[in-house]
Amino acid sequence: MSTLHILHLEDDATDAFFIRRALEQNAIQAEVERTSNPDDFLARAKRDSHDVFLLDHGVSRGNSSRETLTQLRGVRPETPVILISHTDNEKEIEESLKAGADDFISKRQLWQLPRVIHRLCEATQREASASELEKHARGMMELVAVVQQLSHVRTMEQVMEIVRHAARRLTGADGATFVLLEGDMCYYADEDAIQPLWKGQRFPTSNCIIGHVAIARKPIVIEDIYKDPRIPIEYYKPTFVKSMAVVPIRSNSPIGGIGNYWAKQHRPTEHEIELLQALANTTSMAIENVQLYASLEERVKDRTLQLQLANRELEAFSSSVSHDLRAPLCSIGGYTQLLEMELRSDHNNAIREHLGSIRAEVQRMSGLIEDLLRLAKFTRVEPKRGPIDLAEIARDLVSRLKTCWSDHRVLFRCPDHLAAQGDANLLRVVLDNLLSNAWKYSSKKATAVVELGVLDCPGKAPIYFVRDNGAGFDMRHAKNLFMPFQRLHTNEEFPGTGIGLATIHRIIQRHGGDIWAEAEPDQGATFFFTLSPHPESAGD
Repeated sequence: MSTLHILHLEDDATDAFFIRRALEQNAIQAEVERTSNPDDFLARAKRDSHDVFLLDHGVSRGNSSRETLTQLRGVRPETPVILISHTDNEKEIEESLKAGADDFISKRQLWQLPRVIHRLCEATQREASASELEKHARGMMELVAVVQQLSHVRTMEQVMEIVRHAARRLTGADGATFVLLEGDMCYYADEDAIQPLWKGQRFPTSNCIIGHVAIARKPIVIEDIYKDPRIPIEYYKPTFVKSMAVVPIRSNSPIGGIGNYWAKQHRPTEHEIELLQALANTTSMAIENVQLYASLEERVKDRTLQLQLANRELEAFSSSVSHDLRAPLCSIGGYTQLLEMELRSDHNNAIREHLGSIRAEVQRMSGLIEDLLRLAKFTRVEPKRGPIDLAEIARDLVSRLKTCWSDHRVLFRCPDHLAAQGDANLLRVVLDNLLSNAWKYSSKKATAVVELGVLDCPGKAPIYFVRDNGAGFDMRHAKNLFMPFQRLHTNEEFPGTGIGLATIHRIIQRHGGDIWAEAEPDQGATFFFTLSPHPESAGD
């Protein structure tokens, strides 16, 4: 038997001496704390932990020791109590036993004391072991139930709701908090406590016990927060907290912690800490499941959106096949009939005119089909990203445009360099379409101005733009701007197929960016676009 801690209520020093000698003679190692005042005795019993209480039957309030026994049993119901007295009155002995004493020893028979202490302590240990096993079983059943609950959750709010309540129940704590690490800060995301703690607040990791747990990667137990230098006392003084136990969520690379708190000085058992850590490990898996579920859900949304877009384009394509592609064929058929008629009368000039019309319609249809094929190609192609200079690409394209539009004077403005990250070939197609449109729609201006530039947005991706002072358009129709075959000007006014903007819209999307326009009729148009700085954020 290890050293016993005994609290002894005795007002006679001689009797106390003989009692201590009786213990020593029987090889019982004990630290005996004696007091002669019943109030002091009860105060010590309440404050400190002891293995055995010894009470002198003669030291009492009033005319018996029953009041002292009753109060003692109220604060320490499990600790053995032995009454020691000179009396042999059986009635008094019986009343004392009923009041809460576990046994009675006569001071004339102190030789019996070691045996009684040994028997009562062994019984107490057996009961404590049985109680601990029962508590262990209840804790494991509770943990299994929590694991089952967490296996079905789909949001962080659900995870925290389950965990904060479970943490208190598993350890009998007065409060539990759910803390997440956010860079250099600890975020107290949720709590369940007898009084408010820090829910919704953030503290520097260096001033938070969770930070110490994250570094140690193991639980930390603090029995008295006012004696531990790691505790920032100014944060705890307004609270009820006296003791705590904190475990990491994901031990190998902590993402947060679960903190349990007690209003009285308390040291949780090893089993309670094991249960709390098991809860934290399960919480880590639940959080990973939530993140995976959210990722899968987002992918499903993205794929659904892509399918919807593909369906709309398929509908537009079907409409084009029934109208835009059929119309040139009808024209070819009509001109062919006229040609046949003219051949009979041998009017060569008319024949040449009809043949020219046929060629123009064939070219128009060929261009439309080519644009459709390009749109399909850029819908599937995967960008090969790298550093590029948009200004260099633009100057090469402008040189070609000036040759093709030799009678159209355009003032082109562009910085010396315009750095970007993307697929050089695909972004060349983007600039080719935007600059060609700018040249075309400003062709009726006496002084045309086209500009390529960038808007610098600190902390955000740069916004590139192509601006012209040409025909512009009504912004009420802007929602159809990037849809295939949707044109805001007639073919007689500005020829085109309506595929170009749909193509560059797809290319920008594949780069994880966005494209939009601002315009006014006859005041020109500006097309803005962004490119994601991170390859992984581009389209799948």
